Amino acid sequence: MAFELRQNLKLSQQLIMTPQLQQAIKLLILSRQELVDTINQEMEENPLLEEAAPDEASAEEIRAEVEEDVQSIEKEESKIPEHTAELTGEGDGREEFDWNNYLEDYGPVGVSYDRAEGDAPTLDNVLTESPSLTEHLMWQMKLSPFNGEEVRVGEQIIGNLDSNGYLRATVEEIARLENVAEEFVEKVLKKVQEFDPSGVAARNLQECLLIQAGMFARENPLVETIIREHLKELELKNYLQIARRLKVPLKEVEMAVLLISKMDPKPGAVYSEEKVQSIIPDVYVVKSGDDYKIVLNDDGLPRLRISNFYREIMGGVGGQDSAEKENGRKYIREKVQSATWLIKSIQQRQKTIYKVAESIVKHQKEFFDKGIDYLKPLVLRNIADDVEMHESTISRVVTNKYMHSHRGIFEMKYFFGSSIQRTSGENIASKSVKEEIRQIISREDPKKPYSDCEIVKLLKARNIDIARRTVAKYREMTGILPSSKRKKYF
Repeated sequence: MAFELRQNLKLSQQLIMTPQLQQAIKLLILSRQELVDTINQEMEENPLLEEAAPDEASAEEIRAEVEEDVQSIEKEESKIPEHTAELTGEGDGREEFDWNNYLEDYGPVGVSYDRAEGDAPTLDNVLTESPSLTEHLMWQMKLSPFNGEEVRVGEQIIGNLDSNGYLRATVEEIARLENVAEEFVEKVLKKVQEFDPSGVAARNLQECLLIQAGMFARENPLVETIIREHLKELELKNYLQIARRLKVPLKEVEMAVLLISKMDPKPGAVYSEEKVQSIIPDVYVVKSGDDYKIVLNDDGLPRLRISNFYREIMGGVGGQDSAEKENGRKYIREKVQSATWLIKSIQQRQKTIYKVAESIVKHQKEFFDKGIDYLKPLVLRNIADDVEMHESTISRVVTNKYMHSHRGIFEMKYFFGSSIQRTSGENIASKSVKEEIRQIISREDPKKPYSDCEIVKLLKARNIDIARRTVAKYREMTGILPSSKRKKYF
């Protein structure tokens, strides 16, 4: 059998991820704040990219301007002479470009307020930073009669507290680190536990509640006894068992439990450093007659354009040698191309979000008209077929995007969900079933809450047939406790 080499032609289709396509996909999945950060970073790296003033031109005019700039760059290069006269610095060419005015226009951005003119912001609008739990406790320790060695141990104790105010290091570890006796650490720990907030520096929940009971419930010794000896029964709300073991009336146990319920199990959480992030919607759904209109939220998004200043730069590279001139032209071409891709990718991103949002509103019109009870089952395939895009594209669009309507602000993913079969009629969305469960529990008798089996029967009366384990799963997903822990005795 002979082997030989042959050349054959073969046609095939292959998807190539061009840099432009990669950038478009990357921008599509970004949230609004991440998009703003990406644009700002690109503007810092690309000198030919600048932000257009809101009153300069519309989006269509800016788009036409970009196309015109891309088409004219080659013309600008052709106008550059191959050779220019030598510049002596004394004759022509000295005033070709006014760098002073340029630096003034493009200098550091800042706002100065003149208090004489009354433009200064009021003190009510000045942002303040609240102290952290560590700073608050260190401030109290400086005002307390601690000696030098106690301060060292106190700093170790405060430094080992978690965000809820609990001590996460043992007394033995702190004593070994500071080379002191464990009794001395216990003594300092007792002093720190007297600080505000009450219950801080406790090693477990029981100690935290006991510290607070010693401060706020001294006149009722039954509170401390229940916390110390019957914490498990207290968690299960088995108050009758506590009354029998302590041989006290049930009424006294209920009064003690009422005091315990007012204590804070996480005393340090009030000083949490977590920042509340406000949500800025990407899309507004505005009701117009019987229909809804989609309005993209462009507020806060920089409106980009290609700067005309590159023409001045192209005119300035003519007097250089051929190598430097070619490098300058190549650099400008790359930056113009990069800026053009970014602007087109952002425009394509906004168009895609608009189409997907419009399709979602079309499928969920009854939800916007009547409420969550009319939310329909919806999957990515339904929207993908409607807008003629791939499911992966729809998934990227609805990720970290928010929609504002008269019903509230919803993540675009909210409108997608599985379906539940009704005993009669159309299927219902799983989110609507969760809302039905929440409404049933909100109307129950607090002294006799519904069990999961009873909720199943109530749902079946509303033509919703689901299993008990499904009710338990939906209840847990909604953050609702089981009936034994929802029961209220007083």
